Amino acid sequence: MKAHLVQMNLAWEDRRENFARCDRLLRAAPIEEGDLVLLPEMFDSGFSLNTEVTADRRGETDTYLAELADDLGVTVQGGRTVRSCDCDKATNHATVWGPGHARLADYAKIHPFSFGREPEAFRGGDEIALFDWVSGNNALRVCPAVCYDLRFPELFRMGLSRGAEVFAIGANWPAARAGHWRALAIARAIENQAYVVAVNRCGSDPHLDYAGGTIAVDPKGEVIGELGGDEQVLSVDVNPELIRSWRRAFGAWSDMKLLGLTPPEIPDTEHGAAGERS
Repeated sequence: MKAHLVQMNLAWEDRRENFARCDRLLRAAPIEEGDLVLLPEMFDSGFSLNTEVTADRRGETDTYLAELADDLGVTVQGGRTVRSCDCDKATNHATVWGPGHARLADYAKIHPFSFGREPEAFRGGDEIALFDWVSGNNALRVCPAVCYDLRFPELFRMGLSRGAEVFAIGANWPAARAGHWRALAIARAIENQAYVVAVNRCGSDPHLDYAGGTIAVDPKGEVIGELGGDEQVLSVDVNPELIRSWRRAFGAWSDMKLLGLTPPEIPDTEHGAAGERS
């Protein structure tokens, strides 16, 4: 199984330009049917609080993600702003589509970034989401997360308790705290004995600079791929058996005790986790 992390320099509040940049980067990537494509937080706009402009009211970004997944035969996770007509604040989503226009998850970021004034325009979600990434005869349970969520290990523990084997994170993480981004991604992989695939934007917007640093970490905490500060796609292999064999060999995950959460069972079959999608 292979994941492709699309590190982009996002065009400010310009949905169509960001679609074009994503298409250009993906054309150069070694993508095959069944792969996972991961796009940054708010990949269609950059980290803008101007939700009157950036909200995906007409479903253009949602449709783009669905068609991208179907055209390439892959699973796609991308960030977008969602604002309903009857709500004064938006939600910051990681939306996941699979082939055949199958919506697999639509996670609303639980932790708005207060230091960056995100709560002024966004309200937090209230539940984690999981989906099954299916590739041929293999499947992995994936828990999406968004940027600032990375600082809150309890979210990842909840995902683990529901069977997560991969955590897929899209971000607009500022360059000023790039060291934290890297350290926390590795920590989340080690403590949950899971893959962490974390894509960050690069470049700059009217307010901040971004260092990129997109990273993929295996369940033992080994960095298996990492980017610098340029636009690029990071493609990495994700091995289901590595997760399961490591959890069997070193069962730290099974000693988890947090607010009544219980560890998941390790799948017995090559098909991985159960087929539930949420």
